[in-house]
Amino acid sequence: MKQRALDKLKHALGPVWTTRLRCLVRGLGFPRWGNLRRLKAFSDEFGWDRGTPIDRYYVDRFFERHRADITGDVLEVGTSMYTRRYGHDLRTIDAFDIDPQFEDTIRCDLAHSENILKSEAYDCVLLPCTLSVLREIDPCLRNALRVVRPGGVILANAAGLGRLDRADIDFWRPTPAGWRELLQRTWSGCEVVVEGEGNLLALEAFNLGLSLEELKPKELDHNDPIFPLVTNILCRKPKR
Repeated sequence: MKQRALDKLKHALGPVWTTRLRCLVRGLGFPRWGNLRRLKAFSDEFGWDRGTPIDRYYVDRFFERHRADITGDVLEVGTSMYTRRYGHDLRTIDAFDIDPQFEDTIRCDLAHSENILKSEAYDCVLLPCTLSVLREIDPCLRNALRVVRPGGVILANAAGLGRLDRADIDFWRPTPAGWRELLQRTWSGCEVVVEGEGNLLALEAFNLGLSLEELKPKELDHNDPIFPLVTNILCRKPKR
């Protein structure tokens, strides 16, 4: 009888007011949507038109932490921006990309670069914000490791739970745990460190197209492994 009366009440209230009543009885909070109840983001450019994209906070901080590894002969995808910003005691700076828009030194597809990029030619390979858009991920990862000298490193970032770059070029969105599984197979025998960074607020703001300047440092620095915005990856090739 009690359940039947409850069912009648739910039917009379409808799903919206049933949920509101349930939250009220259970002491759960009500959302205040304001201008966040929207189907279109504030920015279609990841926040570049407002300031700096929020994911770059975690990307830049990652390369800052690993300045010591960005040295000697360095290869970077796209441009040499991160090499020049964070590198030290540099001998050779090379960049590569399949996309002709970049003014790179080497034009190639990383997945099929065996005859273009020399093996064990670099002390450090940088793949900033790249792994998610590599169509042939396994051969790309193998070739990235191939060109690194023994004792050298790969520093890379992968997109987390944020919006897609473009629906037709964004292929890989494993969780940090998923990247660990994949990289332990592809980079077997190497030291591999995978870390997710971000939190619920940073993730929400990024997906809405807001910029990092619109969040407080303490809001950006809080880390919640359930809401990774960026996955940072370090691979150190074993010395002979």
